[in-house]
Amino acid sequence: MPEILFKGKEYVYNHHLSVPYRPLVADVAKGIGAADLAGNLIIHGDNLHALKALLPRYAGQVDLIFIDPPYNTGNEGWCYNDNVNSPIMKEWLSTNPVDGEDMLRHDKWLAMMWPRLTLLRELLSERGVLAICIDENEVHRLHAVTMEVLGEEAYIGSIVWKTRNTDNRVLSNLSIDHEYVLLFARSATVQGRVILRSDFKNHDGDKRGAYVTDPLTGKATFSQRPNLHYPIKNKLTGHVYLPDPARGWITDAAGFELLLNEQRVWWPESPERGNPRKKRFLSETSERMPASSFWGDLKGQSGADEVDRILGARLFDFPKALQFAERVVDLCASDDALILDSFAGSGTTAHAVLKANAKDGGSRKFILVEGEDYADRLTAERVRRAINGYAWVGTSRETLLEEKITWTQFKKADEWQRKVEAIKVKEGFGAEEHPQMELVDSATALTPTLSRTAGEGAKQKKRFDKINVELKEGVLRVEGEKRVSERVDGLGGAFTYCTLGEPLDIEKLLSGESLPAFDALGAWLFHTATGGTLLPAPKDAPTYYLGEAKDAHVWLVYEPKLNFLKSADAALTLSRARSIADWGRAHVERVNKSGGSASLKRHLVFAPAKYMSNKQLTEHGIDFAPLPFALYRQG
Repeated sequence: MPEILFKGKEYVYNHHLSVPYRPLVADVAKGIGAADLAGNLIIHGDNLHALKALLPRYAGQVDLIFIDPPYNTGNEGWCYNDNVNSPIMKEWLSTNPVDGEDMLRHDKWLAMMWPRLTLLRELLSERGVLAICIDENEVHRLHAVTMEVLGEEAYIGSIVWKTRNTDNRVLSNLSIDHEYVLLFARSATVQGRVILRSDFKNHDGDKRGAYVTDPLTGKATFSQRPNLHYPIKNKLTGHVYLPDPARGWITDAAGFELLLNEQRVWWPESPERGNPRKKRFLSETSERMPASSFWGDLKGQSGADEVDRILGARLFDFPKALQFAERVVDLCASDDALILDSFAGSGTTAHAVLKANAKDGGSRKFILVEGEDYADRLTAERVRRAINGYAWVGTSRETLLEEKITWTQFKKADEWQRKVEAIKVKEGFGAEEHPQMELVDSATALTPTLSRTAGEGAKQKKRFDKINVELKEGVLRVEGEKRVSERVDGLGGAFTYCTLGEPLDIEKLLSGESLPAFDALGAWLFHTATGGTLLPAPKDAPTYYLGEAKDAHVWLVYEPKLNFLKSADAALTLSRARSIADWGRAHVERVNKSGGSASLKRHLVFAPAKYMSNKQLTEHGIDFAPLPFALYRQG
């Protein structure tokens, strides 16, 4: 596959590795409902740091990433602010913000996108889809750089959607009225609800025809849904498949038997080659028509009016329309999907998720990331109002006529005047209340001048307070305008508002100058040690228990207090090792008695010190991982 080259690529290629881990810090007062890092999230902070902060809990868990990065038109004034320690980057920073005169603005844009795409790839689930909005300024570069990060086979296709209803001839006689959504998949065959027909194949001669396979893994731990944790046996080969302790299966044992009876289970050659999966047949997808790659029926410019309506003022330029976001969510995400928007802007993605859940009873969740200072007063406030409902006093507008006026049509000014007057009369406006428009050619712009004429219908009931007539940039538009006051019902839901805590600094950790909270340090250690994601611990979890990984139970003997870390209470002692081992055996017995499937696992214990020999550790099935010595040494 061809490689995309840009200035500075060598400095950002692995920049995501050097981004410090910063824990999520909940601000209960700014959210709705109890703080819950496993629920809906709105994060205020640099999105590169926020993506790194999400990894311990959400790596491989996000089903749809829907982002709208800077289009790089030269007019946004966005800044390249990634702290890459190289002279070339520092030179670039001196010319921020990026504008149309910056000859390296395309290189900077690619340097900004590369580490973010790399982290987004790590967050995508097996069935995940990445949907990126873009316009013509960077679409070809975005296509190339994303294929290099995700792989050429990940590309699904692109959607072209109509974003303007008016003429936009700026640099030429060609009006650019569309933008793009590029779609990429984490897996070549599992692409959310965006499945290519070429992916349907009949590998085993099934009489029902071609099919794709979907994961049977769910999203519930044993403590959350013990009935979803049980062994699955292939009766033909005798192979036994155990559930992921962090996820379980998508259905209980009775539901799995039903799938078996319907011959809907696809079996791998052995447990080492993966888990069984559920067949989904092409013949069963006919009720959902293939999605068109051209969306010409959307009101692309309605997003600003929607934000005005919700917040009562024009607070955001060019927000995406809610209908557009709803359609992307419907196309790319199932009703239980986790959806991430790391360029959140006005919060349209969260609004679309809430609306979809209210419509079909789904359990979709959202994570928004916004780095600008309006994250609370605009992004989160829109979501609060979408959840709780809001009173709206403002202006409602309805387009009654919209026509492009060519020179030939311009010569028929009288005809257009009669059309406009007919609309006025129909809406109840007579001569004494509303003027007639007379079209005048002003060379650079066509502007209406007004004169009064007689008309009928003045006494009939009006739908509008006034009729606005405008001829601008070659488009004749007649709008009805009305002052309205109404109450919009809330969609329900909750979210946790978060900021980013101080970076987990190794030097400060070693000196004891900065000691992170237990949850923050635990999440990062769990992820780096196991590669897994840390789910909320069971309510009855023992003290210092972090969670269960695929091959180990993980513990952290830690409190963010130097006195504790220097004491014998923080050490891994023989009595503590026995307690951990006893808990492990009891856990296996409890799971198996409840119909699940569990076997003894090793215990990975992080602690400042150990008072045990390696032989004793082995006897109790424990691997010891020391925390930095300087934390507990006597000073």
